[in-house]
Order: sequence, then C-alpha cells, then structure tokens
Amino acid sequence: MPTLDNDAVKSRYAQEREKRLRADGNAQYVRLAGDLATDPYEPMVERPPCRDHVTVAIVGGGFAGLLTASRLSELGLDDFRVVEKGGGFGGTWYWNRYPGVQCDTASMVYMPLLEETGYMPSEKYAHGPEILDHCERIAHHFDLSDKALFHTVVTDLEWDDEAARWIVRTDRGDEFTAQFVAMGTGPLHVAKLPGIPGIQSFEGHAFHTSRWDYDYTGGDARGAPLDNLGDKRVGVIGTGATSVQVVPSLAPWVEELYVFQRTPSSVDVRDNHPIDPEWFESIATPGWQQRWLENFTANQAMGTAEEDLVQDGWTDVSRRIRDLIASLPPEKMTREGFANAFQEADIEKMSEIRARIDDVVDDPETADALKAWYWQFCKRPCFHDEYLDAFNSPNTHLVDTNGQGVERVTPAGVVAGGREYELDCLIFASGFEVGTAYTDRAGFEVTGRDGRRLSEEWRDGMRTMQGTYVHGFPNAFLVQPFQGGNLISNIPHNLVEAARTIAMIVAHTLEGGHSRVEVSAEAQEDWLALLRSAPPRVAGAGGCTPGYYNNEGQPGAGDFVGGYPGGPQRYFQYLDDWRSTGSFDGLEFS
Repeated sequence: MPTLDNDAVKSRYAQEREKRLRADGNAQYVRLAGDLATDPYEPMVERPPCRDHVTVAIVGGGFAGLLTASRLSELGLDDFRVVEKGGGFGGTWYWNRYPGVQCDTASMVYMPLLEETGYMPSEKYAHGPEILDHCERIAHHFDLSDKALFHTVVTDLEWDDEAARWIVRTDRGDEFTAQFVAMGTGPLHVAKLPGIPGIQSFEGHAFHTSRWDYDYTGGDARGAPLDNLGDKRVGVIGTGATSVQVVPSLAPWVEELYVFQRTPSSVDVRDNHPIDPEWFESIATPGWQQRWLENFTANQAMGTAEEDLVQDGWTDVSRRIRDLIASLPPEKMTREGFANAFQEADIEKMSEIRARIDDVVDDPETADALKAWYWQFCKRPCFHDEYLDAFNSPNTHLVDTNGQGVERVTPAGVVAGGREYELDCLIFASGFEVGTAYTDRAGFEVTGRDGRRLSEEWRDGMRTMQGTYVHGFPNAFLVQPFQGGNLISNIPHNLVEAARTIAMIVAHTLEGGHSRVEVSAEAQEDWLALLRSAPPRVAGAGGCTPGYYNNEGQPGAGDFVGGYPGGPQRYFQYLDDWRSTGSFDGLEFS
C-alpha cells in the first residue's frame, strides 16, 4: 500500500462531514404509522387484561428480556412476566426478517446462551432466521412462553411507594403490579422513516425493511426466491447495515434496482463460512462461551488477549492499535500518543477498505461514490462479501446524492440530484431510533419515588450507576450497555452481564427480606464523575460524520453514551468483582 498522507485524509473526512451536518439531527426522521407500522408476521390474539401481581415485570422480549428471564429462572425465581410489543420473542430479530438479514458479529459470541441450550450455530455469521429460531429455543429451554404478553405495549410504569411495588399499564388494558421492573426495550425497536417531503404521496408499493412484505415480493426470510419482482423497478433508500444486506439479495430478482445513498457504509470482508461440527465439539468444553466472550472483548482496543479466537474485522483494527502502541517509545506512552496510534491504525484500516472497492467494483465512478471517508467507528462498521459485487450487475444502480439525501418523493417515484426515478416499489432501509430521549423511544413514562419522572431526571442526559440503576427509582433496572461496558461491537455481551447482575440483586433483595433496593445519590454521582474522566474511545469522535453513533452529529446527549474509562474488558472484570462481594456497594436495601 502507498504511504498515506494522514493530514490529507483528515481533511477529506472534515469536508465530507460538513456536507452532511444538519440542524435537525434526529428530528429529520419520522416514525412508522398506519399500514407501514402493522405487524405482518403474527396476528394479534385477543385476551382479557391482567389485573394480578408478579415479582418481576420485564419490558421487552428481545435478547435483554430473554436473558433477564433466563437468569431469574436459573436462580429459581419464576414469578415474572415479559411484556413484548411484537407477536413473539426476538426483539430486533422478530422485526428484521428482510432478505439477507444477518448478524455482523460472529455467532459464537453474538448468540447468547449457546452453551446453556446446547446449540451450535450453523455458520460464523448466522442469518436472521437462525437467530430468531434461537430466541425461541431460549424461550422453550427456560419455559418462558407462558410468561409473556405479546402484541402488548407498556404505556406507563408508576412506583407505589407505600406498597413498594410498580404499577404496570399497557395498551391492552392491563394494570398489574410488580415488585421489580427490568426494562430491556433495546436500542433498535422503534423503526424510523426519513422525513423526506412527499413521502406519503408515493402511489406505488412501499414498506420499511422491518415490516418486509413477502406477499408483494414473493419469497421468504429463509431465502426463497423473490419471484414477484421480475418486472418491478425497486428503490431502496438508505445504505447502512440493513441495505448492505438487502441490496445483494434484491439485485438478482428485480428488473431495475436503484440504491439511494446519502453516506456510504464502510464495508469490510465478512469471509463467512459454515461451522465444522468436529471443530465445534473440540472447543465446546464447559464454560466455552464465556471464554469466547471474554476473549473477544479482550481483543478490543486496549485489551490484553494474546490469542484471538474470533478473528474478524472488529478485532483486526484493535490488534493494529495495540501493535502500534507497543511500538511507541517510552516518552510517547501518553494519552496523546495513544490517541495518535488509534488514529493511525484507523486511517490505515479505512484506506484498505476503500482500496478494496476499486478491486471489486468495475465502474470507477460508482466505486468512488461507495468509499467511506470517515473514522471507522463514526458509523456502524459493516462486513459483507456480496454487497460491492452487486453494483457490477447492469440492473443495479447507485444513486449517490453527495451527502444531501433524497430531495423528495413523488406519486411516481423519488427525486434525487434533480432527476425523478420512477418506481413500482419503494423500500425504506432507514433503520431505528437510537439517540432519541429514552422515555420517548421506550413509549412510556417511568414515574418513581415522590413523583419523579424519568423524562425530567434525564432531560440533560442519562444518569445511572453502571447503566442499570437510577436514584429515585427503586426496584427498577435497565438492561442495556450504555454507562457500563458500552461494548458496541457485541451488544449481547453487555446484556449477558447486566441480566446476571440484576437476577442476583433481585435474589439478594428477596432473601434478605427487603422490599426495596435503590442506588444512592452519592454512588450515582460518583459513577457519572468516573465516566466523565474517560477519554473519547472513538478516533476523531469530535469530528465524526453524522450517524446514530454520535446522535446524528449532535452529541449533546450529556452522559448518555459514556462507558467505563478502562474499556469493556475492565468493566466486566470490575462488575464480576463487585457482584462477588455480595454487598453490592452503592445500592441501598430497605
């Protein structure tokens, strides 16, 4: 590879960022409504409203809810209820059934509870149907299905201090109580549409990728041919992780495919392959998945692992960073020296990703437009072996908007760059809300002790201890990664540890004869001060191209995106030590 001019690369990054900055931030998006929001996968089943009491109410039936329920069950705490807005377990994997849907993190560390359920993933990067099946496997293994309310949306959580319990209200008329609540709503469950003028005027067929219409396209999520699209002109708005998977699955079946791009994704090699059963049997010894989780995390930036079990794009850049840091002379072993090493490794990696595009894509203009000019972790890194090749097909057209996005939607199609593209079908690969206010995204208010409202407590940013406990909200837990490990490359690892911790604390509270557990105000403030002491963990974080990792270029979300200063590996080690003492320092039991 030729010598890189790092200053020139940084200048290009700044130029591309400037094109895409918008004053409206997350307000540029709108939510699905009407027919676009309907669940196409499972019919709603009528049932009477619940008016009873459970020990634990779990909001969300994705990985966070499944893991929390499983860990409670393992401790013999079976009096819980899962409330899930979808028609079954799975969370984002329930909704995302589009063609080609697949995880970007290796199955061995991404799919939780593999060892507990005795399951071997079929390939290094599992496809969506297999992951959804695994969610059902977890539910069956831990006997969770009879403890769930599906197609049910929590509308309100209110703490009754006198009774020391939460009142849970839903859109199905439920009003039941729970001593504890665990909120595992996840960051990827509120689908969004781009707020493009005229978006409601399109007279062709339209849907969001999380509500894929197989009745229209033909085929199914397991790879059957999309044989209804042979005479259709199809447009896809969005070139993020979803589109990277959808485009190569659509291209062979449509008459014409137009991919409308505001910002290209960085697309590295996936190198997927089947998992060999004999090899799996040799490594699947007791405790194997926890070892793999810890190894993958240790191979992230500033980790300490000598061996890389997963060997993927996530660990590759981390190895580069560690190698550069190890080569620094003593006088440059400083925070500034580490930051420079991070940036140098990132620039080298992104340059390789851009060079790969020239090797794969035939048309030079298309190849140039597909190149991502930003720090790798400004946006969700993607990995795919067929996305770039799809643009060599004569029926597949990249419509690059030079950072400006689609201008408007018309009854006949889409206008971009002053040209109207007539379409029969318009597919929105525009993802989900991430940086919006928690209570707004969750869909319900949480009212704690003395009438404290979570939306008001977090008006200037998220405030927790360990990302799990909030002062003023007794017996309430968050099951999520932020302000804890914040391991974005493998969200389930964060959830595995959070769920284990929450189950232990619920058990400790009950065994001690306590009715309440709450983080002290002092412990919460100490935790937030610790988070603020951490340096930015993304190269160029202050100058990132807009995306959901940085609140669409408007990072003013206070403490929301913080993580443990020592990184996820040290956080999980700290958390294990904190749990093992049995005293749960910072929490008050009464």
